[in-house]
Amino acid sequence: MPERIAVYPGTFDPVTTGHLDIIQRATRICDRLVVGVADNVDKRPLFTPDERADMVQGEIDALAGKLDAAVEVQTFAILLTKFVDEVGGSIIVRGLRAVTDFDYEFQMAGMNARLRPDIETVFLMASERHQFIASRLVKEICLLGGDISGFVSPRILSRINDRIQQSS
Repeated sequence: MPERIAVYPGTFDPVTTGHLDIIQRATRICDRLVVGVADNVDKRPLFTPDERADMVQGEIDALAGKLDAAVEVQTFAILLTKFVDEVGGSIIVRGLRAVTDFDYEFQMAGMNARLRPDIETVFLMASERHQFIASRLVKEICLLGGDISGFVSPRILSRINDRIQQSS
């Protein structure tokens, strides 16, 4: 049986506890998971793709022993279906939090299926305690002086605080 390689794409700016929950659960359905850190300047990221990949890798390293498959992190700045093909993948993993996510993800899954019908999209519902966490909101709360420690690890919190202090 061929190795089942899944790709979990996102900007991960910052990587949240919700992302980590999806990563951990996605390792149950594949042999290898590639976390694809997208270079999406439209989202006005706080961190470069390489910095975000480094942060995701640090969080994955902290999950050692809790993952059911090998996980690697790569950046990409190409069409998602091309990236999935480049890494030898056949599955796209997407997390869903709410109905608004579903509408967007449904459209994306349909477009990806038209481009590459051999790539399956799998949706994982966010765990109840993570359903409301969005990187965009986490950044906004932090930039306005709010406490985000319940949404990110202490390592990520430190990196965000350092970045905000540098830009002030």
